[in-house]
Amino acid sequence: MSSPAETIVSSTTVQPTPSSLVSVQTDSTFSKDFRCLPIPRRLRYDPDKPFHFGMLLNVSFGIGSTLVVANLYYCQPILIQLSASFHVTYDEVARIPTLVQAGFGIGLLFITPLGDMLRRRQLILLLVVFSTTLTIGLAITGNLLVFEIISFLIGLTSVTPQILVPLAADLAPPARRGSAISVVLSGYLLGILIARVLSGMVANFTGWRIVYCMSIGVQSIVLGGAYMLLPDYPVKNCDLSYLGIFRSMAKYIVTEPLVSQIMFTNWAASACFTNWWVTLTFLLGGPSYGYSTMIIGLFGLIGMLGVIIAPFFGRLLDWLAPWWSAVVSTVLLLVFQAVQTGAGGINIAAVVISCFGLDLFRQTQSISLSALMFSISETARSRLNALMAIPIFLGQVTGTFVGTDVFVGYGWRVNSVLFMVMFVFQLAVLSLRGPHCPGNRWFGYEGGLKFWKILPSEQSQVIASDDPNNAGCGHLAVVCSEKGDAKGGAEELC
Repeated sequence: MSSPAETIVSSTTVQPTPSSLVSVQTDSTFSKDFRCLPIPRRLRYDPDKPFHFGMLLNVSFGIGSTLVVANLYYCQPILIQLSASFHVTYDEVARIPTLVQAGFGIGLLFITPLGDMLRRRQLILLLVVFSTTLTIGLAITGNLLVFEIISFLIGLTSVTPQILVPLAADLAPPARRGSAISVVLSGYLLGILIARVLSGMVANFTGWRIVYCMSIGVQSIVLGGAYMLLPDYPVKNCDLSYLGIFRSMAKYIVTEPLVSQIMFTNWAASACFTNWWVTLTFLLGGPSYGYSTMIIGLFGLIGMLGVIIAPFFGRLLDWLAPWWSAVVSTVLLLVFQAVQTGAGGINIAAVVISCFGLDLFRQTQSISLSALMFSISETARSRLNALMAIPIFLGQVTGTFVGTDVFVGYGWRVNSVLFMVMFVFQLAVLSLRGPHCPGNRWFGYEGGLKFWKILPSEQSQVIASDDPNNAGCGHLAVVCSEKGDAKGGAEELC
């Protein structure tokens, strides 16, 4: 077996660059956002001086993701207070989190792909301005219908983390791409966990309106930080139309086997993860343990620990072939789910172990799948990220409704067995194609089973033996030109 040092692509290796990206327009360096707001000189794009994507900027991306995604979850712990304040039933206020998530899902589909046709710095600033302004309405309104409409719109505009992920992949050196993605995704998951704890505590000691006043302040800090730290990066698809975005996304689904493979895996993985956290409350508060709400909430801290540790695996993921890290993570997820199935309702230690393991390895699995997806095309990462995020959203819906029905109807063990089967399904989908299989192959293990990423020379040999038009550029981490969009004109940074 080759050692990592022999096979890994070093950070100093110059990646092959598609001819369509070689020429850079001289007017690509913008000096103002929205034609009126000066961009700090150090953040302006200069093709002769690429941005240094260091740890400070990477961590700021992660913190930004944490603080923005929290908008989606502030409402969940305060539904009882909202019910009393608006003088409505629990069933009526229960629509609020559904509307927030519905807005987020629509934003994933219709807003995040815009990162491939608009300058992402301006897009992010605009979205944060909208979400901050809308949150003012939540803090002052006394009408439930207005609150629901604004909640939907906040969900729609809180997709900034899903724009930051592909931007981090673009800015990070190839040898650090996995660890860079891991920091941003960890921030995303951390925001989900922190929001619930923070919202519940603030509302308990003050009131629900103070939660949204706090959110306004937090988002204002994000806006200022984005303006001062977010690099301006040029558009890679100058001639891409809005309808062209969706045509190309559909084409990726039907022509790139890796895209379909990752979408199915992400859907099932998201369903398992969501089911775990939704039904954990029922298990811990039920007859088996009878814990209070406060003690149940502390289990979120165990989940946070797993999420915080995950980025430290990022450097290892930079060395491993992403397929292998995804498979190993999925196997370990199955192991921890088996622990829960065997003793989750009997021994609290089993719950603690499962809680930590499922959070940690869901994160490493997600990082690995992201690295695989982003290797398909350098110029379509926002669209590819949307294709990853949409199944995650659908998986959350599946895990919530199916998991709750099965748990309530048949108990914790049947529920746990069902989602063990879902992990087996993920392994089956991943095993259809090997770690270095050419991108136009739906099944097979061509390219071998090497654990480590392959050298550019080896990548070139695989491509040369494949379709001459690079139809199989797939997941070989080679910078391939857009196959669908380039037919209508060469792509360039603009």
